[in-house]
Amino acid sequence: MATDPSEYDKSMPAVVVYLAKVERAVDRTRASHGGRPYAEVHQALVEALQAEDAQRVVPQVVERFARQISDTGDSVDG
Repeated sequence: MATDPSEYDKSMPAVVVYLAKVERAVDRTRASHGGRPYAEVHQALVEALQAEDAQRVVPQVVERFARQISDTGDSVDG
């Protein structure tokens, strides 16, 4: 199945906006809940994603961000 390159170009601005919302939610959660227990971080992250209207993140991705924020307190890069 071939994809029209113009469809990709049309979609990218929306993808960039959505990813910025996710990044804001993760940054806000990291700043407010870094190093706290996983369950607390996870709930805060879910709420932050909802507040950003970015709740359609794959659950495993949310779990990984939450675990990293909880474990390190300051980094979701590793």
